[in-house]
Amino acid sequence: MADKILSIFGTRPEAIKMAPLLRELAARPEIESLVCSTGQHQQMLDQALLAFGILPDLRLSAMTPSQTLNGLCSRLLSSIDETLARIQPDRVLVHGDTSTAMAAAIAAFQRRIPVAHVEAGLRTGDLQRPWPEEMNRRVVDVVGDLLFAPTPAARRNLLAENLQGRIVVTGNTGIDALMHADARIGSDPALRAALDASLPELDDQLQLILVTGHRRESFGKGFRDICAAIAGIARRRAVQIVYPVHLNPSVRHPVRQLLSGFSNIHLIEPLGYLEFVRLMQRASLVLTDSGGVQEEAPAIGKRVLIMREVTERPEAVETGMARVVGTHPRHVVEAVEEELNSVPSVPHRGAISP
Repeated sequence: MADKILSIFGTRPEAIKMAPLLRELAARPEIESLVCSTGQHQQMLDQALLAFGILPDLRLSAMTPSQTLNGLCSRLLSSIDETLARIQPDRVLVHGDTSTAMAAAIAAFQRRIPVAHVEAGLRTGDLQRPWPEEMNRRVVDVVGDLLFAPTPAARRNLLAENLQGRIVVTGNTGIDALMHADARIGSDPALRAALDASLPELDDQLQLILVTGHRRESFGKGFRDICAAIAGIARRRAVQIVYPVHLNPSVRHPVRQLLSGFSNIHLIEPLGYLEFVRLMQRASLVLTDSGGVQEEAPAIGKRVLIMREVTERPEAVETGMARVVGTHPRHVVEAVEEELNSVPSVPHRGAISP
């Protein structure tokens, strides 16, 4: 009888980073692989899964309008527990640091179902940054019996905490997914043209800045500062800025309020995964507070400014391809000026439209 593995995730970054692993699980006849989506940011998640030909076997409706984190976690625990009782998997597989990962790990642990954690061991050492993700990831690592660390540094973090799970250094599944998408776009002119047509009209003679931002710890003043920095850049330089705006109202409201009306700032809806990779290929510089993007952009030769105070992913910083600059407008603007005035990054084969 095949071992039944239930993979549970709820957000687009989780789906992207799990996709290479899910494809491999599906190819193993000794494994019955089931995929469960909890419904966090369902539209964005579906866009990502379509790029890899994956559809969830189970969909849970955990999201309600304007719910609190505690409300979300309560609904996740209840709905995931019911799913575990019905499916009775041999193992639960979760990724990263989301509320879904934490709730699924706790629900499985309390039913004595083994938990495997992909992307285990990332740490900032500060429970407030990223919030609440730092706590979520630590909880999953405490209850997990298989801890898949993406880097030796993540393994060292786990060893320092004397955790009970078996630690395996696996590499980064998110970069596996990116390399697949990057190669696909680079080798297919028709696909590349179609992706370019779905983006705002861009001038290849102007430097392109790609912006992403959605961290909860930046809600309020942090996002106003980020928007002030982006506005300052737009006023000072002949650049084009593209910002796919996250669906969370706490992000959309300040971004739309403070950045609408600039002719060289394109505020667009969230992109599908291949569209986002294509935009990243064409960028001269990336500004982000995202965990995944700060790893992905350097992997295809793009420099990154991280709009956070600390990062749980120090490897890109250590290579010199990324810098932590915080959210203070002056610091962000000065760092952008320095980067754009420096020698451009190594050209990428997908950087210029055919």
